[in-house]
Amino acid sequence: MQYEAPKTLDAALRLLAGATGQARILAGGTDIMVQLHMDTTDPDMLVDIKNISELRAISESDGAFTIGAATTGAELGENQAVKKMWPGVVEGLELIGSTQVQGRATIGGNLCNASPAADVIPALIAANAITNVVGPNGNREVAVEDIPVGPGKTNLAKDEIVVSISFPARGARAGDAYLRFIPRTEMDIAVVGVGISLEVDEAGVCTQARVGLGAVAEKALLVPEAAATLIGTSLDAAAMKKLAAAISAACRPINDRRGTIEFRTDVAGVLARRTAKIAYDRAVG
Repeated sequence: MQYEAPKTLDAALRLLAGATGQARILAGGTDIMVQLHMDTTDPDMLVDIKNISELRAISESDGAFTIGAATTGAELGENQAVKKMWPGVVEGLELIGSTQVQGRATIGGNLCNASPAADVIPALIAANAITNVVGPNGNREVAVEDIPVGPGKTNLAKDEIVVSISFPARGARAGDAYLRFIPRTEMDIAVVGVGISLEVDEAGVCTQARVGLGAVAEKALLVPEAAATLIGTSLDAAAMKKLAAAISAACRPINDRRGTIEFRTDVAGVLARRTAKIAYDRAVG
């Protein structure tokens, strides 16, 4: 296996375009190194993108953030501006692994690994995040929910790289949150994950909402039907009941040793209500 560590994006793109066999991108390595040890992947080339400065950059302009795809959970957790504006996204990324793993695991890597149970993806979906994808044919913007297409599969071409993830500016009365259910207290894989972002008016009525749902389908889902149950309400009991029902209706999980279809479907509704409450309190508080 050939290992390359380019220092520029152009050099990385040339390596991917020129690869004669399978090439894989290594960002933090917290997923691909495990896959290599378990013999579930055997690439001909590893392209390490950690040395590309623009993939590690965090910038802000008029309230909108752009975060380099190779930014780690530890780096985001230390960025107070991002943490204040998008606490749910940071929460999702900070739930990945241990403190040591946090120093390596990246926001783009968690997205592009395309696990249905990935923690940061539902939070990114709720945030209406957009990826900046670069390849030999130029740039394209892709909504986060459209990057994964199935377990371990994305819509990226073999010679494309997610360079950054952009977050829109939001109003003063906005909040987001991410919660997951796991069998253990920490360092486990989500059985269900829910991300919710919303905005409210001066009266506390929800004016905008987005809901992301993970670990209950072949990929993380945007659930507009669930978001619609919140808009125009102050998240009263009736709205929360409709939210839970819409979330459960969107679930299409499998039975496995981590949970049954019935359990995941029921827990998703409960978790959605809790997540919405946190996001709402952050928006009005």
